[in-house]
Amino acid sequence: MAVCARLCGVGQSRRCRRRPRQNQQERGSDSDIDEEEEERIVGQRRGDATGPSSGPGSRVASAGPSCVTLYGSGLVSGGGGSFTDPPGAGPPHPQLLSDLPPELLVEIFSLLPGTALPSVALVCKKFRQILSTETIWRRRCAAEFGMSKDLRKMEVEGVSSQDLYVKLLHPYRHILGLWQPDIGPYGGLLNVVVDGLFIIGWMYLPPHDPRVEDPMRRRPLFRIHMWESKKATVECMYGHKGPHKGDIQAVKKDEFSTKCNQTDYHRMPGGRQEEFRTWLEEEWGRTLEEIFHEHMQELILMKFIYTSQYDNCLTYRRIYLPPAKPSDLMQPGLFKGTYGTHGLEIVMLSFHRTSARATKLTGDPNVPAGQLTLDVDLSRPVVLPDLECQCNIEELSRLVQGVHEEVQREAREQAKDTPATVRGPTEGACGGASAAVGVEENHGACSDSCQPGPNSSTTSPPEAQPFILPLGVMARNEVYPRTCRKCFYGTGLIAGHGFTSPKRTPGLFVLFDEDRFGFIWLELKSFSLYSRLTDRLAHAHAPNMERFEAMLRNMQSWTS
Repeated sequence: MAVCARLCGVGQSRRCRRRPRQNQQERGSDSDIDEEEEERIVGQRRGDATGPSSGPGSRVASAGPSCVTLYGSGLVSGGGGSFTDPPGAGPPHPQLLSDLPPELLVEIFSLLPGTALPSVALVCKKFRQILSTETIWRRRCAAEFGMSKDLRKMEVEGVSSQDLYVKLLHPYRHILGLWQPDIGPYGGLLNVVVDGLFIIGWMYLPPHDPRVEDPMRRRPLFRIHMWESKKATVECMYGHKGPHKGDIQAVKKDEFSTKCNQTDYHRMPGGRQEEFRTWLEEEWGRTLEEIFHEHMQELILMKFIYTSQYDNCLTYRRIYLPPAKPSDLMQPGLFKGTYGTHGLEIVMLSFHRTSARATKLTGDPNVPAGQLTLDVDLSRPVVLPDLECQCNIEELSRLVQGVHEEVQREAREQAKDTPATVRGPTEGACGGASAAVGVEENHGACSDSCQPGPNSSTTSPPEAQPFILPLGVMARNEVYPRTCRKCFYGTGLIAGHGFTSPKRTPGLFVLFDEDRFGFIWLELKSFSLYSRLTDRLAHAHAPNMERFEAMLRNMQSWTS
């Protein structure tokens, strides 16, 4: 039995080819006995093969002692004889991809991107038939678009996973992700996602002013589905009469537009007054009578008149989430913040070497969407004085103003030393906040009672510092964090109505925790609190930092 196992290349023989030979000395102890027994058995088989009872059907390969190891390795050759595969050796190994069994090809094709499968179907008839297997397309829908449920339910209703991928998901894959609608200075945030068996464009709206900690609100603008026919159907969701016929067109790369073909669905029986009251309740969560600030009433009415012009056709431009780096002060991303009588607006916080920048995604008539609302110099930390001095706006202003004057002085000196043709186009554009790198100065602008001390600028501030807003600073949120981690000098963008006379004014950036930060606008005596947008946003991350910075430059050019 042991010799037979050796001849076959399988079994539990001590000298089996497929069993690791761990003890080389044990092999030589009885090798002579095994070889003699092996020669006897092989000689007996030779006699049986040449005897009268042998025939074509009983032809057996003959082998000498030197051929035993070759037999176990699958090589059928020897000296002086003709060899064939032993009975029951199994089918030969496949030489071509098409020789593989169908179930293995299904597994292989399921790992390929969906864009490559049409080319695979052109190879041969077998591949084309295998690619009609629903398992392949079901897995591609789940892997590329996150559709892990409702697929089988859809197949029962007559829509196959292949049709869903080929006619819906793949043709409209270019509109998935984050977009900014072109609504003049107001902007917006659109997130196009695969939601169940639909592709839905959700317009993200900030919480009602001033509840900055509340979650974002969503409103569907359009949807694409395949329920009623075997082709994709686009429906407009704007208005109060349900979905109706719409259209989507790709304008160019990273830009598309939507059009409503039945704008009468947007109108209400009560006319514009009823539409305004409904819009006001959705947008602000209150009625016009509850808004006592006259200037705020004018801003709200102006926004309604302006945005209602875009209810039938809108153009969207792609935006990306900022890439994160280990050296970032906090996780970059989207935040909602308070902007006085303009209400809550959405900003994008990103980090660029020694600066942190907040870009508006939604704007107002003063500072429109796409503009750089905050520019923070992370190389210039500010150590806050004690709580008694923090309550005094004059003391805090002198502290920050001293840093601001120093930054401007360094920017002027650098401008003298550097030719205009060598300087970058954006150097010093934000009040020189990004001109100095790695500089921490002793800001001695505070009074003697609030002096941080001679070495306070070179020592890192404590992990948690007491914080309180100075008296006279207006805040939309009476409840704000009373401790902060760090503070930095920065500038904020302010302008007149219609983005006239824009300028950057100094202020204090306050980092509260990983999800909240604030900014004190010293000239306006106003405080803005920002809270992180925690919604999961798929297909939104920038491929690299270069693409993200190019997007920021384009955003500013749209509204500048």
